[in-house]
Amino acid sequence: MNKKIKIGLIGLGTVGGGVFKCLQQYENIEIVKIAVHNKNKKRNIDNLDESIITDNPYEVVNNPEIQIVAELIGGTEPAYDLIKTAMINGKHIVTANKELLAKHGEELFKIAQENNKVILYEAAIAGGIPLIMPIKTILAGNKISKIKAILNGTTNYILTKMDVLGASYNDVLREAQDLGYAETNPTGDVEGFDAAYKITTLATIAFGKRIKFENVYREGITQIRPEDMKAANEMGYKIKLIASAEMDENNHADVRVHPMLVPKTKTLAHIDYVTNAVTLTGHPVGEITLSGPGAGEFPTASSVLGDILAIVSELDNENILPMMKCKHDENAVMTNILDTKNKYYLSITANNKTGVIAKLGKACEINNISLASIVQKEIAKDECAEITVITELCKEQDMRNVIEYLKADESIVNVNSLIRVQL
Repeated sequence: MNKKIKIGLIGLGTVGGGVFKCLQQYENIEIVKIAVHNKNKKRNIDNLDESIITDNPYEVVNNPEIQIVAELIGGTEPAYDLIKTAMINGKHIVTANKELLAKHGEELFKIAQENNKVILYEAAIAGGIPLIMPIKTILAGNKISKIKAILNGTTNYILTKMDVLGASYNDVLREAQDLGYAETNPTGDVEGFDAAYKITTLATIAFGKRIKFENVYREGITQIRPEDMKAANEMGYKIKLIASAEMDENNHADVRVHPMLVPKTKTLAHIDYVTNAVTLTGHPVGEITLSGPGAGEFPTASSVLGDILAIVSELDNENILPMMKCKHDENAVMTNILDTKNKYYLSITANNKTGVIAKLGKACEINNISLASIVQKEIAKDECAEITVITELCKEQDMRNVIEYLKADESIVNVNSLIRVQL
């Protein structure tokens, strides 16, 4: 403990700044070099030695003093090459980069194995919520079969505000952008990419088989309407963007991200605003839920710091943190979304004509779909009615056939929404 551990940081933004501040309390750790995009940017960080700042990240990964590199910039390039170079140069890695792990985790973990290095990434999945270390250690004796999670604070904030205020998606998005909860270009969040990156890595770890990101089904929240929120509430549900992963009895993985009607009896229905939560189902533990802040300076820094300290405590060992290393190289057999079975919420607007509900029933009948409930609201001034349906369990392909059937019917003005229902 008398010899200082040398650390290098790549990135000094929100998370990097939080990590720097937290590391100041450890006398046995020295930050040797910090790479930033703009050296001249003003930073509200006390005790920051400007002499260790560089705008060349290769000064971090090629520095022979540095033993641990924390990569906190995100994206795939130059992060991939930087981490690869660092490991070849004998450095352990801590990262918060969910996109990089989802797209290139297989290659990076192979390089880590070849160089007897470790990559820790607790901060990449759910900010300050401990997930990876518990799954690899405390829950290691469990066969995890199901994950249901809220992994994106921006979309959860937007959906919560839509629910509470009865407001439109566009109005709440503008507010979220003004408050800093949503980016100027929110595509990565609202179209489900961020959550898809995270569930890809989380499912890989939980199931012990590699999940290919390109095989993860994804839908965003941009088509959710205030009317859907109201209807869901009336039927005992909340609408959430759910990252889902399940392993069936044939060891086929169904991994996806899309909005769901979550029953109010479920914990995830009550996870609001920017909070994240993950429900794991396994044997013998049963069902457990971990929740907390999924982003932010100090919550995310907490996970990065924990990973750094775990490595620091093991640096003298020849085989460092063996439980945390990647031990699987088999790709999971993925289930196509068209072959999955789900319950569905369907909303259509139809002309107020005799036989419309009969047509809807017929469309479902010829596609082997039973209806659990059907509600028609009062007729609007335009002589159109909104009809809301909840189906029984049915095949995705059959449901899509119903949608095409309805779109071709002249008495159906619009198919408003199709949202899956969490079982």
